[in-house]
Amino acid sequence: MEHPGADGAPRIGPYALFGRQSTVGGGEVFVARTDEGLLVTVTVVEAELAADPNFRARFRAAIEAARTLSGAFLQPVVDADADAPVPWLATEYTAGLPLRQAVDRHGPLSEPALRVLADGLARALTTLHAAGTVHGEVSPDSVLLTMDGPRVTALGIVGATGSPAPSPADDMFDLGSTVLFAASGGEPDTGALPVSLREVIGGCLYPEPPDRPTAEQLVDYLRRQDLPALEGSWLPPAVTADMAAAAVASVSAEDGGQGPFPPPPVATGTGVSRRKLIIGLAGGAAVLGGAAAALAFSGDSSPAPDGRAGGPGSTARPASPPGVRPTSASSASPSSTGGPESIVLAGPDAAKAWSGAGKHAPTCLEASDKVVMVVTDTGTSFLDATTGKSVFPHLNTTNGFGMTSSRYPTAYADGVFYLLCDTPSQSGLLAAFDAASGKAKWATKMADVDPGGGTHPARYVSNYVAVAGNTVYVSGGLLQTSGSFSAKSPSAGYIRAFNAATGKGMWRVKGTDINNVLVPPSGSHLLATSAVPGKKPGRVQMIDAGRRGARGWKVSVPHAAYYFTMGWPLTCYADGLFLFAGGNGNTLFAVDAATGSEKWHQRFEAKNGDQVQIGAPFSSLDGATVYVPVGSDLAALATADGTLRWVATLDGANDSGGSNLFKAALRISGKSAQCSADTVFATDSAKTLWAIDAATGRARWKYSDPGQPDVGFLWTVGGDHVFIASHLTMTAIAAHGR
Repeated sequence: MEHPGADGAPRIGPYALFGRQSTVGGGEVFVARTDEGLLVTVTVVEAELAADPNFRARFRAAIEAARTLSGAFLQPVVDADADAPVPWLATEYTAGLPLRQAVDRHGPLSEPALRVLADGLARALTTLHAAGTVHGEVSPDSVLLTMDGPRVTALGIVGATGSPAPSPADDMFDLGSTVLFAASGGEPDTGALPVSLREVIGGCLYPEPPDRPTAEQLVDYLRRQDLPALEGSWLPPAVTADMAAAAVASVSAEDGGQGPFPPPPVATGTGVSRRKLIIGLAGGAAVLGGAAAALAFSGDSSPAPDGRAGGPGSTARPASPPGVRPTSASSASPSSTGGPESIVLAGPDAAKAWSGAGKHAPTCLEASDKVVMVVTDTGTSFLDATTGKSVFPHLNTTNGFGMTSSRYPTAYADGVFYLLCDTPSQSGLLAAFDAASGKAKWATKMADVDPGGGTHPARYVSNYVAVAGNTVYVSGGLLQTSGSFSAKSPSAGYIRAFNAATGKGMWRVKGTDINNVLVPPSGSHLLATSAVPGKKPGRVQMIDAGRRGARGWKVSVPHAAYYFTMGWPLTCYADGLFLFAGGNGNTLFAVDAATGSEKWHQRFEAKNGDQVQIGAPFSSLDGATVYVPVGSDLAALATADGTLRWVATLDGANDSGGSNLFKAALRISGKSAQCSADTVFATDSAKTLWAIDAATGRARWKYSDPGQPDVGFLWTVGGDHVFIASHLTMTAIAAHGR
């Protein structure tokens, strides 16, 4: 290593080293920074290994192989020098916590987190092995935990240290040992593995290499298990709090500070406070991590001062008087300005209309007032909404990935169910089923590549389906099948339109200006939102379906990093208006769907001075009311002018000991809040489903299943009932609880 530079930090090549993350076979891993402020992760080869005359040749070959690799669970190589006095390798930086550090501090991971860990590592090794290379030392020190899943680090280093060279089967043994470490806390006890992983991870540890599964087989094994998809964060709050501290430290390093690692320990169960926000890894934007205490509400029915939603003047304090809600039931009282009193949610346990068990855990649910469509990874069935009895023949259409915070592959409209699905002979289908007979009306192949040509084609990844009038829309992202990828480049999304009667394709649009897509239940105006990394402004944009997806009006939205994910839209439609978050994420804007002209905006504040960020808004079925989740609060606003009608508040803690929040407030919500004609249904981070009277904001009932999966239950609304899937059990509850 070179002598310290002007900043006092030791240097390797063009990088200043600011803190050691971990040690891997043959090297030490550091967080580093270029003179321009770009963060990277640098692995420095040990002197003893560098002195081996055969090492440099193997290292050079490993670097060249690693440069060609990209994948969701790999850290891409950005720079290296095999001929330097001290060889080194630099990869893209991602804020996270080494697995060993996380387990040493906070204990073994939960079963859902272990499944995510095993799946991510297997997918990373699938990419490596398919390219004809190996990692060589997958271990708790070479695995980084991030908000988006595990990352395999130190590519090109450890694979060059072995003599003889390691094999793919050796990688699988190391994968099994790493997952076992995460399950047991360090003790090599296979009894610590959950039942869902014991067989396959035990197979990775077989002494004879040919007996171990391949990485691809492990991915397939996990996909085929009858387990619901994980919702929300895959890591416990204490670990994400450490990651938040690490991210803050990395931002300090990027700004020229020392950014020391590791971050200070955080006690288990403390979660992430309002003062310690998780830093968005794509571009440094803050994501709400706690409840907003003593929420104040203010609004203005006039346009923003600069004439456009989300502009610099749009967050100025409006002149209309605010309503203030207390933070607990003991202090509940009308605000000083006579605003509505906050209502602390409390209600009886729900009375079940019916309940029954099936043979396979549902992955997707959709319902009308008469029929419930239940999808598993083995088939699709239909239940009578009144009795829970099977009513139509079982179909062989499946969806193994199911409903998640970013995927919603089902829809219902006008007597027809729609499903993104696979069959034993085909994958990537969009299918329509008659709700009166359960028979397929049509099925259209979806899994095709982009027809635009070029050296590196892109494949359509379907995230969700929606229906408006006579058109079915599918939206998602374009996945590059080859070529390079940069986390600093904007992602590309798409919208595809199909005839609802025949399934025939009508038109498609794509672009980096399309991420989340909102399809209203009627009309020809869609809403696309997008953002790019690096704290650049995002965009809210109308898509004119009547003109085959032509772009319409657009609005710049500063601080819109929460739009930088493909998935369920963080916007809503009500009574001819599009509604979305703007300003600093604390202001709700209502604009005319056809013209984009602002009708009103309302800002949310916390009395203690903390900045709040609203979650995903949603509307009543008649469009007269808009509901806005903000931390532990749910505010009901009149769609016509934004007038506050009521505020319902969660009390107590979630199941991890932190503040109880509405899941729709966390911006990873999927459909975690829905409405019937007179009831609002919403889930919270304590895994409770609330039924709230839409007129008063008071709870009708609550439902919580002590035996539900760690990831919570699936649920949907049909007519005046809500239908819940928990493990193998299906339950129906009437909106009024009777």
